[in-house]
Amino acid sequence: MEDQIRYREDLKAIREIMQRSTRFISLSGLSGITAGIIGLLAAYLAGRIEPLLLMPGEQAAGTSSTDQLTQLIALGVITLLLAVAGALLFTLRSARKNKESIWNIHFRQLLIQLAIPLFSGGILSLFFAFNGLMYLVPSTMLIFYGLALVGASKYTLRDIFGLGVMEIILGLTGLFFPGYGLWIWACGFGLFHIIYGVRMYINYGS
Repeated sequence: MEDQIRYREDLKAIREIMQRSTRFISLSGLSGITAGIIGLLAAYLAGRIEPLLLMPGEQAAGTSSTDQLTQLIALGVITLLLAVAGALLFTLRSARKNKESIWNIHFRQLLIQLAIPLFSGGILSLFFAFNGLMYLVPSTMLIFYGLALVGASKYTLRDIFGLGVMEIILGLTGLFFPGYGLWIWACGFGLFHIIYGVRMYINYGS
């Protein structure tokens, strides 16, 4: 019996060593929770800036003024910066706990996989916003964010693969319900992040 327990512990140790050698494993559940809270707050503020975003059936037909559009873009930039800052803070803390260097080859590969879809989705979202197609922006952001997570899952914890797939499905669903764009965005970037973060925290303790 003791030999079986020791054998399982050895297998677990070997699996962890192999995972460390091929993936960046110091993602923090707290960063997901923080990003989710920031996302929900941003959705609330976006609804205050442009009330049409909260009105199903009106959003697709309405257009935002230049001032409102500027405020929404500024809100998006601030939201992104705060979410990234929170993610880096908790990831650095988790990396120190795991005795893992944050700037290693796996982390750089992770950033590349995230950056390409996110940059492309950001440009497309700005194009839609400036051409009176604001109702397409939430779904576009969710779809490209999901693609980024799916790609990045090859270089970090596999848990984010499932989150990425859920974001893509939610974004595609939003295309058929354009009047609910902000609500769907809040669900994807807010609620999903919080659920993912709590699950990560329970499973990995960070």
